[in-house]
Amino acid sequence: MEQQSYQVDKNGYYGNFGGAYIPELLYPNIEELRDNYVEILQSTDFQNEFKSLLRDYVGRPSPLYYAGNLSDYFSRHIYLKREDLNHTGAHKINNTIGQILLAEKLGKTRIIAETGAGQHGLATATVCALRNKECVIYMGETDMKRQASNVRQMELLGAKVVPVKSGNKTLKDAVNEAIRDWINHPESHYIIGSVVGPHPYPDLVARLQSVIGNELETQFPGKAGKDYPDHIIACVGGGSNAAGIFYPFFDNTNVKLHAVEAAGKGINSGETAATMNKGNPGILHGSKTMVMQDEHGQITEPYSISAGLDYPGIGPVYPHLFHTKRVSFSEVTDEEALKAARLCIRAEGIFPALESAHALAALDKVETKKDDVIVVNLSGRGTKDLETYKTLFT
Repeated sequence: MEQQSYQVDKNGYYGNFGGAYIPELLYPNIEELRDNYVEILQSTDFQNEFKSLLRDYVGRPSPLYYAGNLSDYFSRHIYLKREDLNHTGAHKINNTIGQILLAEKLGKTRIIAETGAGQHGLATATVCALRNKECVIYMGETDMKRQASNVRQMELLGAKVVPVKSGNKTLKDAVNEAIRDWINHPESHYIIGSVVGPHPYPDLVARLQSVIGNELETQFPGKAGKDYPDHIIACVGGGSNAAGIFYPFFDNTNVKLHAVEAAGKGINSGETAATMNKGNPGILHGSKTMVMQDEHGQITEPYSISAGLDYPGIGPVYPHLFHTKRVSFSEVTDEEALKAARLCIRAEGIFPALESAHALAALDKVETKKDDVIVVNLSGRGTKDLETYKTLFT
């Protein structure tokens, strides 16, 4: 299969999924973005500044670390792509650095964002402080309570964090409010934090996050005597960290790609966020994708112990990757994720974010052979989740 078959088409679709289903008032902003983003991203000025900031401000390239103790435990060769070591503690900064530069090229001075686990909000507040931009971040009240340290950091950086009290008071509701703000303030730029939303956002975010996979392509040759890993595992809520590390490997079918969703309290418990397993095609936040919904088409509330994975949809590229059998999907429960987090902490001295712990837990689920080399995208650090770990580890 050619890589091109996994890229967005001119109408914003990945196969049957994608598009731009938006209110009429947002068409000028979306059209402006769609008509300019590729040219801006490919320009020499943008690339020079983007690469400079990623190197000198974010701290890239992030290391590719051989996890010897985990490798011994699983009898496999396991490497961790250390996105947790980025400035602000997660992969999210790759996207916000790129989008703040894009916003400047488009003449935008006010920035809107949504956040669940707080890492995208923190990364957005950080780049707004760096570039002296007004910053408004929408966050569900439920998430604000469980990610209080990130909220405090955002506020110290000068961002206005707006609590969202509708629905389940989590990520879906924060996105809804951010879109409403954008309709009322079309002079703003909305920095979406994942590969979701109307075209061109899924493609825009994937391109900016592809720095993860591009680095891996450069770092990997010679590891365990191979030119590329046998397996790459990443967690998926909306799916930006997975899209980023998968991106340059789509056309290399020798590399098996594995996306891991949050099963919450169990696939059939009614408290889950496993969209590919429990969802159906529908429209959510401006794109056609798989959506968790009832028989009347109403969005059902997702659940995960991880604030970054409890989203009732998924980036539109993933249903396409699923149907073309390019990416396999597995589901990890809260309990399995906590067990994997504890193992990583005790075995490697690394605190993974709860989101990343879901990817680590898939090491027990993905079918591999003894000499296989596996890369797990450690998408974020667990500092934000210490209270949860402290409460639930016994």
